[in-house]
Amino acid sequence: MRRELLLEKIEELKGMMPWYVLDYYQSKLAVPYSFTTLYEYLKEYRRFFEWLQDTDLVSAKRLADIPLDTLEHLTKKDLEAFILYLRERPLLNANTTQQGVSQTTINRTLSALSSLYKYLTEEVENEQGEPYFYRNVMKKVSTQKKRETLASRAENIKQKLFLGDETTAFLDYVNTEYEHKLSNRAASSFRKNKERDLAILALLLASGVRLSEAVNLDLKDVNLKMMVIEVTRKGGKRDAVNVANFAKPYLEAYVAIRKQRYRAEKTDLAFFLSEYRGKANRIDASSIEKMVAKYSADFKVRVTPHKLRHTLATRLYDATKSQVLVSHQLGHANTQVTDLYTHIVNDEQKDALDKL
Repeated sequence: MRRELLLEKIEELKGMMPWYVLDYYQSKLAVPYSFTTLYEYLKEYRRFFEWLQDTDLVSAKRLADIPLDTLEHLTKKDLEAFILYLRERPLLNANTTQQGVSQTTINRTLSALSSLYKYLTEEVENEQGEPYFYRNVMKKVSTQKKRETLASRAENIKQKLFLGDETTAFLDYVNTEYEHKLSNRAASSFRKNKERDLAILALLLASGVRLSEAVNLDLKDVNLKMMVIEVTRKGGKRDAVNVANFAKPYLEAYVAIRKQRYRAEKTDLAFFLSEYRGKANRIDASSIEKMVAKYSADFKVRVTPHKLRHTLATRLYDATKSQVLVSHQLGHANTQVTDLYTHIVNDEQKDALDKL
């Protein structure tokens, strides 16, 4: 979604929200949470508040009029009823008989509500320096995690990673072969964005940064001489991230055409740009997701930017056998998350042994 459209939708949702949600939004904007995350959270709050209205747990006719004490006095049974509603409600698509949303979606909804409740009960201050209320019912609501061993998860994702020589082969494919399959019109569009797209792919594969971190990069954050970028991690922490040297020619090629190709002015601070109606704009996350999906599907298998992050992490662990280094590269607070990559690499080692 284009940044301008995203901001328009956020403003539309903010116009529906109670004052305390607007307080929450302003606070998280300062962290900073990404606009995409805040938009998704606001959508979850709208769905929750509309459910409160539909079930007569609140008498307010407008979402904006739902009082703060409604949230304070909701019970665990109320929240469990909401979860049951999510699990059993018919999907909006009339062409399917499937009921309810996935557990992943339910967990995302509960995560948004937990964030709001934590803000209201712990983080915000009223005039007396106290939170708005103390009773956090979300702490009593458990989420059902997807049950899957690391070995099983590794098996499921390893076919969607570009390991070994496939990393450079993927970039070479986009650079030299992809265009030959396109119509004249599609080829013209590809050539316009070729350097930028290759720079984005190379950066994701060479640094392991999150999609939001790549989107939010500014020119001042990129040091091609040292091959280091500065990003804002989750929680608003700034971090310096090393970038593998194989990405350098792609990044330099993009920088060389960035200003002229995208009509960038001095005020256009974003590193990765798109052009809309003759003006430069920061490229949005959905455009990168579609771009990665398009190129990867044509090369091998359709993947997400997060799979490119997994690719870098797996390759780095394979080269160093250090979970600490991998966790630092990815911006994780501990090495627990990187346990997955040890299983992927072990599978790769087994495949190699089987070929002896």
